[in-house]
Amino acid sequence: MMAEDDFREVLQRRLGELERQLLRKVAELEDEKSLLHNETSAHRQKTESTLNALLQRVTELERGNSAFKSPDAFKVSLPLRTNYLYGKIKKTLPELYAFTICLWLRSSASPGIGTPFSYAVPGQANEIVLIEWGNNPIELLINDKVAQLPLFVSDGKWHHICITWTTRDGMWEAFQDGEKLGTGENLAPWHPIKPGGVLILGQEQDTVGGRFDATQAFVGELSQFNIWDRVLRAQEIINIANCSTNMPGNIIPWVDNNVDVFGGASKWPVETCEERLLDL
Repeated sequence: MMAEDDFREVLQRRLGELERQLLRKVAELEDEKSLLHNETSAHRQKTESTLNALLQRVTELERGNSAFKSPDAFKVSLPLRTNYLYGKIKKTLPELYAFTICLWLRSSASPGIGTPFSYAVPGQANEIVLIEWGNNPIELLINDKVAQLPLFVSDGKWHHICITWTTRDGMWEAFQDGEKLGTGENLAPWHPIKPGGVLILGQEQDTVGGRFDATQAFVGELSQFNIWDRVLRAQEIINIANCSTNMPGNIIPWVDNNVDVFGGASKWPVETCEERLLDL
């Protein structure tokens, strides 16, 4: 039989060996913990760096790219039907007794292209709105009064749209690609367009500058959004539509530094007249 002293010695050796194994394991775990911390820190730094780069790119897009061939040679792209992609015109409108609004747009959204633009003032969110919502025809709202327009633009091609209106008898005209397709009267007659509101591209406003509804959002591309304080002659509209003249709006001209984009909307170089030829 093993003597008691020998047994105690063997036990102490084994305990010592177990203690050394435990200490080695603790040291290994500490090393792994340190490595894991370093990897986590590196991963966190890489993630933050990537996010910062993305945020910087978004900021650049929102500020607009000033490297366009000319200040008006750009389009606003609104690729998703959301309530947070939009453009904003920095300038506002004066009081108006007549106007012409023209723009190029391209959309294949269904059902309805949404709201290419809206102008809201305190007390009246629908001061001027162009909207195609659901299966309804395109509508022009002025002071929340409605006229249905015989325009058909959701074929994925560039189209030139012009709307004219005068407070005198509320007369309006609707042009598509230079051709007058509709006219009417009694649309908010004798109502002056109120000044100092907010012009939004791509969203319908339920309050001034906000409360957008994704179901009414425009999906597509917009360019050459111009506003004049008079009813343009039919020949002037034809000349703009067929690209034989460049006539910026005297109230709101389409220039890069007058258009901000938000929420992932972006500005891209474009020559609408050249791109339109590709659609023919």
